[in-house]
Amino acid sequence: MKLLLHAFDLPLRHAFTISRGSYRVQPTLIVQLDEDGLSGFGEATTNPYYGVTLEGMASALHAVAPLLAARRLDDPADLWDELRPCLQAHPFAQCALDQAAHDLWGQQQGQRVHRLWGLSDEQLPPSSYTIGIDRIDVMVARLREFPGWPVYKIKLGTPHDVAIVQALRRHTEAVFRVDANGAWSPREALDNARALEPLNVEFIEQPLPADQWPAMRELVGRSPLPLIADESCQTESDVERCHGCFQGVNIKAVKCGGLTPARRMIARARQLGMRTMIGCMTESSVGISAVAQLLPLVDYADLDGAVLLAEDIAEGVTLERGRCRFAPRPGTGARLRRPAPFAGGSPSPGQE
Repeated sequence: MKLLLHAFDLPLRHAFTISRGSYRVQPTLIVQLDEDGLSGFGEATTNPYYGVTLEGMASALHAVAPLLAARRLDDPADLWDELRPCLQAHPFAQCALDQAAHDLWGQQQGQRVHRLWGLSDEQLPPSSYTIGIDRIDVMVARLREFPGWPVYKIKLGTPHDVAIVQALRRHTEAVFRVDANGAWSPREALDNARALEPLNVEFIEQPLPADQWPAMRELVGRSPLPLIADESCQTESDVERCHGCFQGVNIKAVKCGGLTPARRMIARARQLGMRTMIGCMTESSVGISAVAQLLPLVDYADLDGAVLLAEDIAEGVTLERGRCRFAPRPGTGARLRRPAPFAGGSPSPGQE
């Protein structure tokens, strides 16, 4: 297999703000794996919260390029296990490579990846559309810009969080999910949960900072709304740790290292009786098309990363008011519109 890397800056439709920062451009790395005239694509974005840079990912992937050149692709999961000792410290990079391997594998087999896993796409959970933190009138305008979605995810972490949700509720009857990205204290989280419960809020994502496990365990027993882990659930072992502190987990392929471990995390959460969700960063249709293959396995989805872009560098899976439409191609269905050589980029806060 031949490894190629492409770097892009993804401009957003609007400045996107979460509780720990704001950004207008998201640097991303596209991994391309070539074999026998076929090309598979995967993606991972930069993220300073997790210490991820373009240069760091590229360096880690170049180190395994000789191993890739010396073997042919058989089972992507076997390749993931083989490369894990080299890439364990670089899950974002391994994710992009694992996605590319799955895309290439699906093309070789002439079938979509989720079908090769034995999954049906007849009943898929809808994706939410995310509204970043801003003035209340601007957040209302963002909702109106994308009407008709069945679910909206509202970023919170301000002194006016309840007022924000109350204002948005006046403009839609859709389900709300709120995400504090760890910005609340235990007292704020409990007070906000009680105030948000009558506003058709389905659940709260990551109310407390990721390391506050005792406080989360206490909060989960008192909150009237379910709590879903995000920053607290990064790797496979975190699923077990989240049990008893959250009712569910938001699994992101870049954080755990790809589709291969994400499937295992979903299965383990199910065994523990937890709800499951797949999420994304602000990324192109390359990454979205890959993680969308997990949709038949989960309860909730937040896959609007490419919808937030001013211009997509790729095509593949699309979202029609939250409903996923798979591309009519084997693999993940992702296809890069324009290649670019690897280049550095400025870091950004990264969407959660």
